[in-house]
Amino acid sequence: MEYGLVLWWLVAYLAFMAVGMPLAAVLFPRLADRGAGVALPAALAVLWVVAYVVGHVSLTAGLLVGLAVLAAATAAAVYRGAEFDRRRYGEVAAVFTVAFLFMIAIRAVDAGVHPAGGEKFLDFGMLQSLLRAEALPPEDVWFAGRPVKYYYGGHLVAALLTKITGTEARFAYNLALAGFFGMLVTAAYGLAGSIGASRGVSRVRAGAFGAFFVGFASNASTPLKLLMWLLPDGLASFVAGVLGIELSGVAAEGPSEFGYWSASRVIEGTINEFPLFAWLNGDMHAHMMSTPFVLLAAALLFSYYRTPAAERTRRLLLLLVAVPPLAGLLAVVNTWSFPIVGGLTFLTLALAPADPVSLLPGAVVEHIPRREDWQRELARHGVALAGAVAVVVLGALWSLPFWLGSASGGGRSIAVWTDRSSLGELLIVHGAFVLLFALHLARHAVPQVESDEVGEVLVFLGAGIAIAWFLASSAALALLGPVVAIGWVLLRTQADALHRIASRAIGTGKRAAADGGTATTESAASGDASTVKRLRDVLGFETLLIIAGAGVVVIVEFVYVKEQAGPGRMNTVFKTYADVWILWAVAAGAVLAHLVENHSPALALSGDNWQSAFRALAVVLVISTALYGTFALSAHFSGDTYPNHPEDPTLDALDFVTDRHPDEYAAIQWFDQLEGQPNIASAPGRGSQMYDWTNPVSSLTGVPTVVGWAHEVGYRGAEVYQTRVDHVDTIYTGSPAERAYYLDKYEVEYVYVGTNERQEYSEEELTAFESMAGVSVEKQWGDVAVYRVDQSALEYPDSDE
Repeated sequence: MEYGLVLWWLVAYLAFMAVGMPLAAVLFPRLADRGAGVALPAALAVLWVVAYVVGHVSLTAGLLVGLAVLAAATAAAVYRGAEFDRRRYGEVAAVFTVAFLFMIAIRAVDAGVHPAGGEKFLDFGMLQSLLRAEALPPEDVWFAGRPVKYYYGGHLVAALLTKITGTEARFAYNLALAGFFGMLVTAAYGLAGSIGASRGVSRVRAGAFGAFFVGFASNASTPLKLLMWLLPDGLASFVAGVLGIELSGVAAEGPSEFGYWSASRVIEGTINEFPLFAWLNGDMHAHMMSTPFVLLAAALLFSYYRTPAAERTRRLLLLLVAVPPLAGLLAVVNTWSFPIVGGLTFLTLALAPADPVSLLPGAVVEHIPRREDWQRELARHGVALAGAVAVVVLGALWSLPFWLGSASGGGRSIAVWTDRSSLGELLIVHGAFVLLFALHLARHAVPQVESDEVGEVLVFLGAGIAIAWFLASSAALALLGPVVAIGWVLLRTQADALHRIASRAIGTGKRAAADGGTATTESAASGDASTVKRLRDVLGFETLLIIAGAGVVVIVEFVYVKEQAGPGRMNTVFKTYADVWILWAVAAGAVLAHLVENHSPALALSGDNWQSAFRALAVVLVISTALYGTFALSAHFSGDTYPNHPEDPTLDALDFVTDRHPDEYAAIQWFDQLEGQPNIASAPGRGSQMYDWTNPVSSLTGVPTVVGWAHEVGYRGAEVYQTRVDHVDTIYTGSPAERAYYLDKYEVEYVYVGTNERQEYSEEELTAFESMAGVSVEKQWGDVAVYRVDQSALEYPDSDE
């Protein structure tokens, strides 16, 4: 086990967190933790944005300039008076360390980037390619000579950390993976805690709940299957039929039949991952690396949400200066998260206490009709939409080189009116969150309804559900439509009250400061006892996150991206649900703390009995959603899942090659030592060979092959991909002249002959290289050979082909 590297990377992460603390204090003065939970992703975001922009000229220069800009930004924050809070730093550093070491322990018994069951070959190849690249964008390891057609921003973060720490990629992969997990858990802890504190409940309790739901909780699949096993057969069959659970595996045989995979495949034809599954599976994929930065974006918008209307300049700076470059970062890290930032921006502007119309110049505001309530609402939501569009456009400008060069096409299109998720499937995936959110909204909504209006409200609610269920054929709309509608209405009706509360708090702070007191604007807005008491009984930013997640779940029931990555809406649900989980997990942390602590008479479902009931609910939720992690980790550390080695832990991502493919390990090591990115020819990764030992040299070393895995069909189109496949086949099977032509066309420097090549081509075809002009044996290890190509000595007739 590489304990020295673990300590070295932990020190590096904590150092970046320390550097980010003053920046966070400036950006998040009204958050209870002053942004400490997102200090690390904030620091890395500054480094990334600069390195990305400058890196298109020189990646080395980009790294150096990025570090210099980060240092200067931190120095400027300190000069402005931002304090380094040691207590808060120690707290979030402890949370990060626990999460980081937890994931290190998991990865140490399954460190390999084996190709089965995930995207590790893609992810490791991307990391290696960036480490070899002189400038951005990196070369595609599976399509030599062309820039990558994929969102590579998260891998760039990992590559920058790898360069800074001077670590080999084979170890950096798992160390970076654990770091992303630590960042996610710490960001959830900080944001959930700050949202909870803004509602007058324990910051630490809300943060702990948020960290748990993000880092360890699962959907309801495992506890429900265990319940099926415990119930009498007749009752189990009835419940299983209602929810659509098959009475097999754990549901039929008990915990001994547990497998970690099935919990991520609940909704038919889709993938429904949650963070623990994703990190346990061990990919370092885009939808995982974007999560801490999505929460950073949410924190920035929460900072806007907490900023009073009077501070117009600060709100503009947050909206148009701070959020857009982060949106640009997310476009390159995980393009699926890019529109999420736009949606969160719209919701924040529309539902924040401060009217977004006040952001406009006074001369413009005077010409906006706002006498009637409907006119004010129309103006508010119109400006909110314009603000969201501005953030998306500016974010696109920050990431423009990506859109012009690396954003993949591959025949993608928008499809509508797709397959629907059943109610049972939705409840298994989202049920725990929906239960919490329903209780949360009910506590605030019921007191707002007059006794003589209850019947009318129930009729309208029932009618809406019926329309969604029968006319739209959507269980998601029926289940979550009321959540969106009730949450939206409550936030809007409470906005004026929140605005008055914030304004009074600001006025109090200013008067105290004028009188020579120590109170500040920020402390008055966040810590005044009377203000906190009022805020306890109204909805807050957690409800905005609830609405955001519910909106995404409903939208992907009707619209999806049609692409090669999977049939139907599989990939759309897969990637969007990753963001839904983290947004809802943070909201759930704040909500559950509020349910447990706040039993104000102004809320429904309050009092000692309800407090006891909600405490019991918290225990049940934590235990039930922790069952998956308990069973999965037990199997993981016992060595019962492929290809774990708990008896000999290591973070070496290539260690599995020595066990599984020893005949090619020496060749992979040899290619890994080559400088630059010389093109190679190897057997194409045909469609049936994905997620198999295919193109190992390019995937594990970053040395690009002419054509690799069939993922390239989705990136570049089937015809372009197949053309290269045919050309590589000709390199291995054609006449000497034909081979020479394509070796020259693709500037191939090495031809690889390994296990796959010997399966694809005959011995006679392979040995023909030895008699070709310009081709000679460079290295040989048993049946594995590398041929060197001298481009100047190749012989083939002139051709217009």
